[in-house]
Amino acid sequence: MTSSAAPKVVHARAPGKVNVFLKVGALLDDGYHDVATAYQAVSLYEDVRATAADDFSVTFGGSVDTAGLATDGTNLAIKAATMLARRAGYRKGVRLEIDKNVPIAGGMGGGSADAAATLLACDTLWGTDLTREELLELAAQLGSDVPFAFTGGTAIGTGRGDQLSPALAKGTFQWVLALADFGMSTPDVYSELDKHRDRHSQDIFPAEMQPQVDTSVLQALRAGDAHMLAEVLHNDLQAPALHLEPELAAVIELGEENGALAGMVSGSGPTIAFLAADLDGALELQIALSAARLTVVRATGPVHGARIVGD
Repeated sequence: MTSSAAPKVVHARAPGKVNVFLKVGALLDDGYHDVATAYQAVSLYEDVRATAADDFSVTFGGSVDTAGLATDGTNLAIKAATMLARRAGYRKGVRLEIDKNVPIAGGMGGGSADAAATLLACDTLWGTDLTREELLELAAQLGSDVPFAFTGGTAIGTGRGDQLSPALAKGTFQWVLALADFGMSTPDVYSELDKHRDRHSQDIFPAEMQPQVDTSVLQALRAGDAHMLAEVLHNDLQAPALHLEPELAAVIELGEENGALAGMVSGSGPTIAFLAADLDGALELQIALSAARLTVVRATGPVHGARIVGD
């Protein structure tokens, strides 16, 4: 059902994310891995404006180069809109205009944020009035990071990353993000992880089937202590990402030499997320990395998930 009071244009916003902890389980028979991750939503946003239309279309703008993005039915935002229409029995379409600020194929969940914001925008535009639980169910079908982009904040993700439980996080964490001028394929990085584990099977413990987030990570988040969190940042995908793109190691080293408490590959890369002690430290690090001709942005976390905003 549609509502006659539904607005003609709806603007929704959803955040990118940093995985402050990511442990990847053993390769399963279906070719996937279970994970245990601590997500933090950060203040780098995707903005989706939805307008009623007879069919489905998407255009892009924003601060990142979107020239290579698909605009057909393979685009995750279009998938989100068509899935919602099918679920609600809505027979028309939507025109989506997306301003992208999260790096594409950068390990920060930009496409997932597009999908989460699209679900919320179209639900509001069409007056489909699905419950939050129903929208989260659709989000999980779209991709493992989409439910978190919908909920935001700080959360623990298990299974494929889509089984969420909220995590207590005190205060605000300061992040400086070094953006690459290339993307990385998540499946390629996972494949390299499997090869890395095979190569070093005599030297490392076998991967767990059902990994868990270390309690030290939860304690650091609960304390709101950047120094504590810096000590326990972890990403199983970092080694394979660095093997595929060795120059990222120099970026991490440069950031840590210039005051970052710690730096790590975000998700499957290639974005490098640096944790700073405070705002002053983040500003100094941003200046130093910019002087080294890196593309950097500052962000804070945690922030809210997908929401409707007024223009």
